[in-house]
Parts: sequence; structure tokens; C-alpha cells
Amino acid sequence: MKSIKELYRIGTGPSSSHTMGPRKAAEIFLARHPEAKSFQVTLYGSLAATGKGHMTDVAILDTLQPHAPVEIIWKPHVFFPFHPNGMTFKAFNENKKVLEEWTVFSIGGGALAEEGHDNTAIPEIYEMNTMSAILSWCEHTGKSYWEYVEQCEGPDIWDFLEEVWKTMKAAILRGLDAEGVLPGPLHLRRKASSYYIRAKGYKDSLRARGMIFAYALAVSEENASGGKIVTAPTCGACGVVPAVLYHLQHSREFSDARILRALATAGLVGNIVKHNASISGAEAGCQAEVGVACSMASAAANQLFGGSPAQIEYAAEMGLEHHLGMTCDPVCGLVQIPCIERNAYAAARALDANIYSAFTDGRHRVSFDKVVEVMKQTGHDLPSLYKETSEGGLAKNYQPME
Repeated sequence: MKSIKELYRIGTGPSSSHTMGPRKAAEIFLARHPEAKSFQVTLYGSLAATGKGHMTDVAILDTLQPHAPVEIIWKPHVFFPFHPNGMTFKAFNENKKVLEEWTVFSIGGGALAEEGHDNTAIPEIYEMNTMSAILSWCEHTGKSYWEYVEQCEGPDIWDFLEEVWKTMKAAILRGLDAEGVLPGPLHLRRKASSYYIRAKGYKDSLRARGMIFAYALAVSEENASGGKIVTAPTCGACGVVPAVLYHLQHSREFSDARILRALATAGLVGNIVKHNASISGAEAGCQAEVGVACSMASAAANQLFGGSPAQIEYAAEMGLEHHLGMTCDPVCGLVQIPCIERNAYAAARALDANIYSAFTDGRHRVSFDKVVEVMKQTGHDLPSLYKETSEGGLAKNYQPME
């Protein structure tokens, strides 16, 4: 597996695969052809189907258009076998001669890949790529998952995760303070601030649940408005992990050091899924985004409460298992309905998975690795209209008010 620095990416929303990935691809292509007199970009499959709602065209135009004219072609019904988020860049000289044609794929979490090529030749730094192997290592050495992350990544990973945590907290605070309507035709009002205020009026468990909702809404609404967030594992699911960790730090007074270790474990969980299956909604549905985020947060929470490696694995397994089959059906192609609400609900479910696992000795029948395998197959079996094309599910049956 590659570094968790490739999983946690600091950037702007609303979509890691539809905004961050295409922007990065445009930057790479521009660097190769600064002399080009014009560009043409063809978007395929999910990128084309929901690209306007996800501001894919804006990300590309903002990068290329200051240098030369850009033509964008939309082909939502053309899907490449390698991945549904395909795009082809062409650069032309003054005589309209093609300088280069480059097809690249946005595979989720802001990462890029070329068919038949290792994506950007990023080195593999983790020797073990399955949870079962890492769990066995933990039980044999007496160490925890975060110590395996440190062993593979090196001590500088903590500086990186400190920046990740600062960015996550900043997104929560901005989101709690912001009011008004999110951009786009849905005219969806921000809810984080009102949830936060109302939650303060309750006691104990209801207050805690309201706060976790408010924190997740805050980050997700920041993402939907194009604010600065961290992919965890994606933009569309960026509210779950920070909400859980922020809530636990403030309610249980966990130190920053322990929060960073929990982030390392969460990153390891997300990395395993990314390596062995997918974190792309366009490839495997929302189970690969919100489901994986819930799994990451479940593991992080369980570690904070002193869970054994087996209990942490069980919490992660439940977080993902109970999202199996979740479709990706964004209304109007925006990362708003049902995405924002799903982040809030998944954050609460992560805490439930932690509690359930804490009542056990960590032994259970279905392993985390098996659930990842099933998630991959389920994603493969889902029709394309349920994988970020906005052609089915809620996206088809819900019509926004004029």
C-alpha cells in the first residue's frame, strides 16, 4: 500500500474524484504543454454525468483557461472498462495540430491513474496490505495499528497528521459559524449552526448525538460550498472522521497526540480498502465513500477508548458492513442531498459500532477483509445509474423546487 498521505488530501470541495482529481490532471497536462495554443478536454461516464454539479468544468477551466482557450466535451454514456471517471486531454498548436492526447482516470480521493500504468509511480511503503495480516502482527508484537503506520511511514507522519487535524478542526469551526444557502439549484440551507445551538439545550446522550450531527454537518456543508477540507477518504465523506474525533476530544478530553494516533489508524483502515477495493463512489457507490468513512471513524473511536486490536478490527468491520449496497445517487449531481445527511448519520453509527465492539472480546465470524471483498463485488454488481451518475435512486425520483 501507498502512504496515507495519498488518502488524506487537503484541498477544496465539493468532490475529490470530480473536482480535485480533474484539477490535478489539468495541472499536470498544462505543465507538459505550456506552449499549447488551445486545449480540448473530453469527460466520460460519471465525470460527465455529474460534472457540472460537482464543478468539474470549473476546476479544469480555472487551471487551463488562463493560458489558452479550452473546449470541454461531455460524454456521460461512454464508460471505459478501467474506471468510470475517465477524461481525455488534448493540446493543440497554432495550426490545430495535436501535440499530445492523454487519457487519465480520477479513481477517488483525488488520486489519478492511467490504464496499464502505476498511478504517478508513488512507491508502496506498506508490506502488509490486509487487516488480517496487520492484526496478526499487532497480536504477535503487542503493538497497535498506529505503531505499524509509524513504522512504515516514518516519524514525519505525525507532522503531516497534525496539519490534517488542524485543517479538519478549522473546517468544523467555519461550518458551525456559517449560515445561509449552499450553492446550486437545490437552495439547501446550512443546518450545522442550528443543530449545534439546539444540541446545547439537551442533556447527556441527546446533547452528544446532536453535537456529532452538528460537527459532521459543518464539515460537509463546508465541502459543498467549495471550502477547504480533508479527504477522509473522499470529499463527499469528509465530515465523518473529523466529527467523531472532534466530539470525542471535547467530551472526553483526549490529547492531540492520541487524536493523531487515532487518525493514523483510521488512515490505515481507509488505505486497506483503497488498495484492495475502492473509495470511489463512481466505481462502487456510496458504500465506498460514506461506508469507508464510517469504518475509519469506528476504528479510531475504538482505539481511543482502549480497544484491543481485535476490537478495533471488529469496529471497522461493522462500520463498513452495515453500509454495504449503499448507492451513490446525488440529486442534481451536487454533493448535498443525500450526501450531507449521510455524513451526519454515519458519524453517529461509528460511535455505535465502537460501543458494540467494546462489549465483545473482538471475536466475530465475518472479517474486515471479507467485508472489503464483498463491498468490491457489490460495487461491481451495482448498475451504473447508482454509481454517481444521478440517473437513478433519489437523483431520479426527487425534483428540486423551482
